[in-house]
Amino acid sequence: MRRLVARLGIAAVLAAPGFVAAIAPVLDPDRALAASRAAVGSEPHNFAFTTAEGERVKLSDYRGKPLIVSFVYTGCSQVCPTTTRFLTKAVREARKVVGEDSFRVASIGFNIPSDNPMSMRVFAKQNGVDDPRWAFLTPDAGAPEALARDFGFAYAAQSGGYDHLMQLTILDGRGRLYQQVYGESFELPMLVRPLRELVLGEPVGERTVGEWLQRVRLVCTVYDPLSGKYRLDYALFIEIAVGVTCLGLTLAFLWRERRRARGHPQC
Repeated sequence: MRRLVARLGIAAVLAAPGFVAAIAPVLDPDRALAASRAAVGSEPHNFAFTTAEGERVKLSDYRGKPLIVSFVYTGCSQVCPTTTRFLTKAVREARKVVGEDSFRVASIGFNIPSDNPMSMRVFAKQNGVDDPRWAFLTPDAGAPEALARDFGFAYAAQSGGYDHLMQLTILDGRGRLYQQVYGESFELPMLVRPLRELVLGEPVGERTVGEWLQRVRLVCTVYDPLSGKYRLDYALFIEIAVGVTCLGLTLAFLWRERRRARGHPQC
């Protein structure tokens, strides 16, 4: 059972000393995972939050770019800090690949009223999060259950804290659930790949030279499992250069042959 729980990313987490929670049935891993996956493709309700800085925001305020959502509770002394620190590193690497301003992150506290703006601010500082595009949000009282249901997130209060699904949710720019990522840690492509799909899948429209170069860089970036980071694949740049050169030579040859066919003297 322990292997099954670990494989599916269910965390039995411990709270800070003095924490008291009502005892509830242990989460069923299969049902929790099935509900999480079933939520993909849906659009959560427009929940309201208070940021760690005390500002009032709504989920819709984060539309327009992909949004990574993690659920935490600040009384956790083990798993939530560990997953947040890992996510900090993963987000840093992802920004190098898809661009610093290509997506946002939100950590949502689900243990109300303990996860208030002040405790969320302290939690962010303790875990080394210093990212202006990463918000720490406190939902309104009574909202966590509906919020968790919309996101496919499962949790249950226990005598020592919470059992909960270790899950990241990626929303697209329209606010719809695009993909779930599970585990205390994961291979970086599990996070970066859907972000690349969302960024590259945007309508082309009119773009600046810088935007076009950014898209080329995204396509030509590959994951190196040895270093656990992304790097530029210069072989792809060489292939593109060779392809453009061959195309140019072919067009030049066809142009000369067309002029010769029309009886024009060659230069």
